[in-house]
Amino acid sequence: MAGGEHRSVPDRQGRRNRGDRPGEGDIPRHLTRVDCHLHTVHSGDSVLSVDRLAVRVAQERLDVVCVTDHHTLAGAHEAIARDIGARVVVGEEIRTHDGEIIGLFLTDRVPYVLPLPEAVRRIRAQGGLVYVPHPLDRARRSVGRAGLTRLCAEGVVDVVETFNAKIGDQRLNTDAADIAAAHGVAGGVGSDAHDPPGVGAAYAEMPDFDGPRSFLAALREARVVGEYRDHAVDWEA
Repeated sequence: MAGGEHRSVPDRQGRRNRGDRPGEGDIPRHLTRVDCHLHTVHSGDSVLSVDRLAVRVAQERLDVVCVTDHHTLAGAHEAIARDIGARVVVGEEIRTHDGEIIGLFLTDRVPYVLPLPEAVRRIRAQGGLVYVPHPLDRARRSVGRAGLTRLCAEGVVDVVETFNAKIGDQRLNTDAADIAAAHGVAGGVGSDAHDPPGVGAAYAEMPDFDGPRSFLAALREARVVGEYRDHAVDWEA
């Protein structure tokens, strides 16, 4: 896997321990590899083309990718149209007044810089899931510790990202996992890739699913596989 040393992170949600990445023959075939958070060139700050995404999907043996470009569904729709070799969950990373959230399983784009409750309403109105990325990372437009705790307590959040491969301080990932577990919220796993080498730097091994509800149920049985990857974008990719 790209990005240097693999790091195992203790599971804080009562799941199977996060262990070393399995070898080629060690993964039960009834499990799927899901990268819950990545960006294509449609984000504007990413150099990951859909063609290169297809190559990396094959190299990392990913089964599902959630394409979560900033403020657009175009990358997800292109990935579906181009048949990248993995199933695609249509997502969008949305800036709100109170930090960034992601909508998964979307049919319509959600405008950015809305109040967070309105963005949540629009995600849920189309049957989508509310996923909170990098919630405790102060270097990004995150909801923060107090915000995450409040949103979880209010039942606003469906999934908390409990492993983000671009977060070097693993305490931020494990603290997010603790907050999610305390409120019974499922944990998600994302590479947050913006370039080809980042794809698959973190993913969930989980039972297969066929929609938002079964996705949530499957996440509760997920095994998290991930490593920190320096988030400098490879502009030559």
